[in-house]
Amino acid sequence: MSVTIGTQLGSYEITSLIGKGGMGEVYRARDTKLKRDVAIKILPEEFSRDPDRVNRFQREAQVLASLNHPNIAAIHSFEEANEMRFLVLELVEGETLADRIARGPIAVEEALHVAIQICDAFEAAHEKGIVHRDLKPANVKITPDGKVKVLDFGLAKVGGNDSPTKLSELPTVTGTRDGVIWGTTFYMSPEQARGQKLDKRTDIWAFGCVLYELLSQRRAFAGETLNDIIAGVLEREPDWQALPPSTPRKVRDLLHKCFRKDIDRRLHDIADARIEIEEALTAPLSAEQPAGVESSTRKGWRGPILWSLASAVMGVIASVAVFRLLVPTSSPTQPSLTRFAMDLPADQQLAGVNVPAVDVSPDGKQVAYVASRGGSSQLYLRALDSVAKPIPGTEGAYGPFFSPDGQWVGFFAAGKLKKVAVSGGAPVTVTDVPQACGASWASGDNIVFTPFQFQGVMEVPAAGGTPQVLTNLDIKNGEV
Repeated sequence: MSVTIGTQLGSYEITSLIGKGGMGEVYRARDTKLKRDVAIKILPEEFSRDPDRVNRFQREAQVLASLNHPNIAAIHSFEEANEMRFLVLELVEGETLADRIARGPIAVEEALHVAIQICDAFEAAHEKGIVHRDLKPANVKITPDGKVKVLDFGLAKVGGNDSPTKLSELPTVTGTRDGVIWGTTFYMSPEQARGQKLDKRTDIWAFGCVLYELLSQRRAFAGETLNDIIAGVLEREPDWQALPPSTPRKVRDLLHKCFRKDIDRRLHDIADARIEIEEALTAPLSAEQPAGVESSTRKGWRGPILWSLASAVMGVIASVAVFRLLVPTSSPTQPSLTRFAMDLPADQQLAGVNVPAVDVSPDGKQVAYVASRGGSSQLYLRALDSVAKPIPGTEGAYGPFFSPDGQWVGFFAAGKLKKVAVSGGAPVTVTDVPQACGASWASGDNIVFTPFQFQGVMEVPAAGGTPQVLTNLDIKNGEV
């Protein structure tokens, strides 16, 4: 039986076609019992005719349905109606990662935050012995509120014991015609290309492909024919020069570990990839900097940045000199100007990637900065006429910012937005913020912050409370 708009499959009414692939067709449908929209994935006819394969898949679908993770699109059920077998899936709104990549360059920090959520999804799956086998940008969606959702776990393998003997049996290959690729084979691992046993390290290879493409807008292994792609996967390296110069060294090293041809030498656990990326987001900037930007590995801050009191609180990154416009003394059009340079101790480095590492107090007399020392980062406070002092209890801090009266320093650490008094005392938690891009202490003793590039600006009382939404983003029109 063919499926058309309006077809009734049990309690589900087909309302539109979402997409087609080698492993089935996906439709939007209305669940008439529960009054909700779902996605229906109808399995290919040849799949449904094989009783052993259907039974095996049904058992595996039961395990997959146990995956309950915010970054994984849920499987509701595996059903049969009208002589068709199909999966009932969570309907995820938003654009795919493939669509987002096609729209244009993605900031390094934005790409890394997306990658962390993908890692979280695969960490949960791998802990249950589930191997996806078909990670690619088209199988990842970004919801309107900025949540990353990995799709198509419905055709994953439980235990990863699958040993296909034909390349065409792999989920990433949907067929060829005259040597031209129909499906997506660009993310297959060497062991997939050889038809060997697969395990979670196959997903790590594909994750490397997705991360590389997020950063470079290019596929790691491309080609016009299936043979071209396989040759690249088995024999060649990606074009490392295509990565943005601002890509942190840790992330470059991680990609090398993901792309090792020998599966036994490849990164073994996706959780390790997540840790590497999280550390890259809080570590000093990579040595590969864009033209005109000085590496933060050099001691001190060299070169001026102009700040005005009316501007939003801004941090200085990448070892630059800091100076600030002070209150005008005579004419509002001729503000006085103070310049100064500060050398960090030899064992310290500024810590931060695309997140402010430094802020100057409103009166221009104190500097708060985050530096790494001995492998860990901490918040430091320095009066211009004194030496820098570490602030106890601020380990892992990033994104410092002063209060308007200069009596407090706000910062992020351990998934929290915190503040600490300049006069001393233990840090105080303001609210939970799992990840953040920066903050500013606004008038009225409120703090405004951005938790994620795909979310709008939030506001929370500095005394603590529940954050409120200040702005909503139009993701489809490229707002971040």
